[in-house]
Amino acid sequence: MNTFTSNTLQGCIHKSLKVATVLIAPITLSLSLSACAHEVNQVLPQPRINEPATGHHEVVVFSGGCFWGVQGVFQHVKGVTQATSGYAGGSAATAQYETVSNGNTGHAESVKVEFDPQQVSFGELLRIYFSVAHDPTELNFQGPDTGTQYRSAIWYTSPAQQKVAQAYVSQLTEAKIFHDRIVTQINPLKGFYNAEDYHQNYLTLHPENPYIAINDLPKIENLKRLYPTDYRATPVLVEQ
Repeated sequence: MNTFTSNTLQGCIHKSLKVATVLIAPITLSLSLSACAHEVNQVLPQPRINEPATGHHEVVVFSGGCFWGVQGVFQHVKGVTQATSGYAGGSAATAQYETVSNGNTGHAESVKVEFDPQQVSFGELLRIYFSVAHDPTELNFQGPDTGTQYRSAIWYTSPAQQKVAQAYVSQLTEAKIFHDRIVTQINPLKGFYNAEDYHQNYLTLHPENPYIAINDLPKIENLKRLYPTDYRATPVLVEQ
């Protein structure tokens, strides 16, 4: 078994039998796309409360299912200078993929987003996070992936981010944007630990992976369709 195959299996070991079915019978791929992809039919409203633009780069961490897709989305957002897959919510001692996949470490698969608020506001990142990157109404699962490591969470790095995130959840709830309750946690970031190298840039490097094709590539298309002024064709990749 070559290195690519080994790493691919490690990265997909927690995926559903739906993906295994696609591997056995590729013809089911096209039939499953619309059912499995997180489809968005509307652009979310602008946040009523937003951060003022500053000259300082900021950091926020988003969790919302498998980090492959979340990272891929934010790598295509203008103003994002880096998007790194990793783990948040647990300790450094348990920040390894195999351990986190057990679902009992407190970690969530997460993406650290570094951005220039002169180019993209925190509020705009929230719009993309809630409408494109994941489904904020799924509790402790996301699409085919189940467990607390796939929970929806925003890990803020400033009181301003906390205020804007909480206000936006309230705004979306009051507007009844989603049919179900938003379950996104809003927590202070206490630590972020980079994921293993083979997880970085996974969407860009492995677009042929059935899991990516079904669950994640449609997110990039939704970003381009719903937020064309935020979309950039060339992603900003993690250097390795």
